[in-house]
Amino acid sequence: MLVNDRRPLSSTSASREYRGTVLALLVAAIAVVVGSTCEAQQSPASKKPPRPERTAATRAVAASRLRDIYRGAPQSWPPPHVDPGIEWHEIGLLPEVIHPESNPVSMEKVALGRTLFFDARLSSSGKLACVSCHEPGLGWADGRGVSEPRGKGPGRNAPTIRNIAFQSAFFWDGRAASLEAQIEEALTNPAEMDANREQVVGLLARIPDYRKLHDEAFPGRPIEFAAVVEAVACFERTVVGGRSRFDAFMKGDAAALLDEEVLGLDLFRREARCMNCHHGPPFSDGRFHDLGLSHHGRKNEDLGRYRITHDPVDKGRFRTPTLRDITQTSPYMHTGMFELGGVLAMYNAGMVTLKRQPFERDDQEFPVKSPHLKPLGLNRQDLADLAAFLATLEEPPRGMRPPRLPGLEGPPVSEER
Repeated sequence: MLVNDRRPLSSTSASREYRGTVLALLVAAIAVVVGSTCEAQQSPASKKPPRPERTAATRAVAASRLRDIYRGAPQSWPPPHVDPGIEWHEIGLLPEVIHPESNPVSMEKVALGRTLFFDARLSSSGKLACVSCHEPGLGWADGRGVSEPRGKGPGRNAPTIRNIAFQSAFFWDGRAASLEAQIEEALTNPAEMDANREQVVGLLARIPDYRKLHDEAFPGRPIEFAAVVEAVACFERTVVGGRSRFDAFMKGDAAALLDEEVLGLDLFRREARCMNCHHGPPFSDGRFHDLGLSHHGRKNEDLGRYRITHDPVDKGRFRTPTLRDITQTSPYMHTGMFELGGVLAMYNAGMVTLKRQPFERDDQEFPVKSPHLKPLGLNRQDLADLAAFLATLEEPPRGMRPPRLPGLEGPPVSEER
């Protein structure tokens, strides 16, 4: 509701009461989490007491001042609160997508890739398609805690593919260095779609409409599995946002953000320390960090990046996800165990600190939580303002109907509305 309510604070008393009710519910939800989850995860010595809350009048004055600041050029904004050595980039509008020279974009290739994205016949079971875990109506994620398409893995939350064109490492552990490599593994991984290359090529070869789509996309090229991968990657690079209220604010619409959202923007860049990891237009540094969620030495252990590099430094590290469209892609973290209020409360407490078991006291390779995570001392107003700002990163509804699949009866191909 906060996302779609674009009425200025000077609107009617009814609208003020509406926003106040929504904000009060959000504050109450966060307070419950702060009072329960974080108490169990942080020792009293590591806590930082919340800073004093402000009156409505004081908050209004602060919001007005900050609105004037942030409506200016980013170069004039106050510097973010980041740790030494962080190579941060300012948050802002998304750039143009650059397609790789090895896989240039064309309308025909996008059309083929879009069709393949929705086709479950690519999977060995005939029941799983790319869209099964990346549903447009769910922020291009799947709304589940963890995705287990074949009932035996991968056991991690499915991240959104929106704005995937701006990533440089793929999967939570970064094991794919290109989008094409990520798609190929997702298609052929026995724990996911388990596609058989020859059967996929045969599918396109025996269906006239698929042959036509392929020949238009890759004129003069024989049908091969690599073309399938390239077409899907080409389509996914067109799944780009940039129509959020935050984007409207950055384009000059000073009224696009409410007062609490402007306060949240400033918190995000400064006191909440979010830009240590979530910076740049995609709101992600694309790097790997340990948040203390590896379950090291326990039943659900997932050591993340370490399984790829075998470097002890990478134990428990996972790629920083984008925060764009975050309100559409819950639940969160690679474990899929948290909602937004819980995540903010945990960051406010400094995140989880794993405790060594007696037999781990001398373990030189024990996972070490990121030093960028520290108790913040934010109060309930701060947490609600921060959540309100994150909601401004949500893209407006833009449905996409499944295309007509060649060789099957179905609705005609429909472009994104």
